[in-house]
Amino acid sequence: MSTRPCPSVRAVARRRAALAGAGLLAALLLAACGGGGADAMPPAPPTAQPSDTDQVPASAAVSSSAWEAFAIAQAPSETTEPLKLDRIASVPTSETEAPIVLP
Repeated sequence: MSTRPCPSVRAVARRRAALAGAGLLAALLLAACGGGGADAMPPAPPTAQPSDTDQVPASAAVSSSAWEAFAIAQAPSETTEPLKLDRIASVPTSETEAPIVLP
């Protein structure tokens, strides 16, 4: 029968310290390479390209009758965005034309 000698207290302490160090190193490596989702900035939303469909055309501001004709031609909607007036310097008015008759 062969018997193994009992390990010394120092050898056990060294082995435990090495295992603790390896565990700490593994925990640090896992913490360094993971996550970051909460601190990361979200991607920028796509920028909307200007289009002719969301603008009042400049031809509508030529005269008050053209303005009225453009406004009457628009389909009523409660779900679409309002048209932008970027191309219009001022809304045309007239002191001589008769007002339109509203239905």
